[in-house]
Amino acid sequence: MAEYDSVSKDLIQTYPKDFIQLTFGQDDVEVLDILDTEQTTVETRHADSLIRVHIAGKEALIHHEFQTTDDPSMPLRMAGYIIRAIERHNLPIYSSVIYLRRNAGRRDPGYFNHEISGRPVLMEYTVIRLGEIEGQEIIDSGPSGLFPFVPLMQRPVGMDSEAWLHHCVDATNALRVDESIKVDFLGRLMILSGLEYDRSLINRILLQEGLMDAIMRESSFAQYIKQLGIEQGIEQGGRQRAIEDLLDVLEIRFGLGKAHPISDRITAIDDLQHLKQLHRAAIQVSNLEAFQRVLDA
Repeated sequence: MAEYDSVSKDLIQTYPKDFIQLTFGQDDVEVLDILDTEQTTVETRHADSLIRVHIAGKEALIHHEFQTTDDPSMPLRMAGYIIRAIERHNLPIYSSVIYLRRNAGRRDPGYFNHEISGRPVLMEYTVIRLGEIEGQEIIDSGPSGLFPFVPLMQRPVGMDSEAWLHHCVDATNALRVDESIKVDFLGRLMILSGLEYDRSLINRILLQEGLMDAIMRESSFAQYIKQLGIEQGIEQGGRQRAIEDLLDVLEIRFGLGKAHPISDRITAIDDLQHLKQLHRAAIQVSNLEAFQRVLDA
């Protein structure tokens, strides 16, 4: 799932101290450099994140891997990353794997143990399961690179999943940061939420909050969002789903009723590609008259 890896890696490179605090549990760490993660073996492999730091006056490496699903080979993979990083940089290393999906990683032991002729080889790493982290604590701590991951974290007792997603969007939108940072957080949150939530729900919440226009216009991940949040949903749902999604957007944004002539015109469209183009336009245009012009073109 390249889109989730790409978003996660970008966030950890932009906000390394937030992730170090999450996985290493210390905030007295000085980030020195974000290192090249290519590791050459028989085939080239890339670790997700390798950060050179100062801890208590000494240099070390902090290594993170992001994982969406269970992988029985994870302990062996982590051992390989650790050994190759030590070989290349000759520094102590602290490794973690962060599981993004709520139920993933429960069987990961957090170590690789191998014994040859009675001589054990042990490689340990930290296992972080986002679904076990209290999401409200991240929200309460203020702006951080972890905000886009909050919908994947544990929600407050008594709050259902849809209400939690609404709450995460509202909390992100309320951050006192530059507008460009806020919009990028929302764009990344939109992508990562797709691991747990239906994309039509994500789109609907952002439309109701009036945030979709800014995300599609300004987020550095707008192209991913177009592909995942619009095209994928329409292609999977077919013509009828495409019509329903388009009418929902027009109703939420412009109050379009079922009796409106535009609704009748849309329900008569057979071309799925045309519906996809109209769906994009409905999200991006500023008013119903502008959509009418696109429909008439």
